[in-house]
Amino acid sequence: MSLEKVLDRVEQEVCDVLLASSAAVRDGRMDWLEFVELLTAKSPWTQILFLIKPREVALASKALKAGSYHYAKLPVGNEELKLLIEAALANRPNVDPASRALLGGQKGRFEDMVGGTAVMKSVFRTIRQAAATDIPVLLTGETGVGKDLVAHAIHQLSSRSEKRFLPVHLGALPRDLAPGELFGHVKGAFTGANSASAGAFEQAYGGTVFLDEIGTIDDRVQISLLRLIETHSFHRIGGNRTIKVDVRLIAATNEALEEAVEEGRFREDLYYRLEVFHIHIPPLRERPGDISLLIQEFLRRYNRDYDKEIQGLSPEAMSMLETYEWPGNVRELKNVIHRAVVVCTGEVITPRDISARIKPGSGTRRKVFLPVGTSFEEAERLLLEKTLQSTGNNRSHAAAILGVSRGTLYNKIKKHGLS
Repeated sequence: MSLEKVLDRVEQEVCDVLLASSAAVRDGRMDWLEFVELLTAKSPWTQILFLIKPREVALASKALKAGSYHYAKLPVGNEELKLLIEAALANRPNVDPASRALLGGQKGRFEDMVGGTAVMKSVFRTIRQAAATDIPVLLTGETGVGKDLVAHAIHQLSSRSEKRFLPVHLGALPRDLAPGELFGHVKGAFTGANSASAGAFEQAYGGTVFLDEIGTIDDRVQISLLRLIETHSFHRIGGNRTIKVDVRLIAATNEALEEAVEEGRFREDLYYRLEVFHIHIPPLRERPGDISLLIQEFLRRYNRDYDKEIQGLSPEAMSMLETYEWPGNVRELKNVIHRAVVVCTGEVITPRDISARIKPGSGTRRKVFLPVGTSFEEAERLLLEKTLQSTGNNRSHAAAILGVSRGTLYNKIKKHGLS
């Protein structure tokens, strides 16, 4: 295999030890020093064993200076080679492959979001579809899943991207202030209104208004919002002049609006107006394959902010994060990595750098249900398929979960035609 093909391969798979012969170095179009520098950047945990002919010590010296782990003279016996590989494995950086900060580059990025699992790729496709229209969008999902990022992505991909994107966090507003925040008011509309003020829908003319926690507004504001959607117009508080509006409306909630409608807390007609285009963002526990991608993103960000060079997480620390339930979702993971980077004094984040409230094994494992009568062959295929789906097709991670080697996993994938 040429040096160029090796670099392509390490971008797709984790490589612990690389055996490179002097023949490959001489035959390759790439300079050896250049190759080692690129490999170190792409896969800093890979240990390079350089195999040379007896008269090529000078070449071996060059290899060591470039960053190779060790060299051996050909021919090499099986026992000697085994010992060299075991020593290389024992001395490689103690960083979990799934968390290595430099692995994958921009893999899994979509606008300001990160996700490589099938469920998030589906969300990304729906965002593109929503951006191509101008109808209201309702975003649902638990706190911390990134509904604000989805709203901003829809705006950025739409024809309104050059205009203003204005978020209004309704849940943080006292109910009596929400009408003025949205629709503005005229001078003298209430005590303290010494001058007229434009609301969000006027300020964002031609752009997008994002209403977060839409379920918290009272019936009076709901009626005004319904009128705005239907007529593209509204009145300022205390005014009687009709104001025409041109905005894209995106609403979000972390509660089940259907239940609020049944309980009479939310107008049914407004709900159906908002729910024309519905996007549900799944919680992090339903897409564990994205955890490593998100960790990489946050490590890059905070390494830059704090001028650090943390390579990733130890296997023990990674296991803690992968088995945690993440009730706070992506926002909670971001805060945990932020703290870990700040307190970490080395190049690898270990359990002692992780917040004490993140307990190993506190999460619940995803279940695979097999009906009675399922054959062993089919059970193996289903278990393999579901594990690959849950890890975003991260084969190293899947192999670790199933307790098999990567080679065994690849053979099983080929056997069941899942490649």
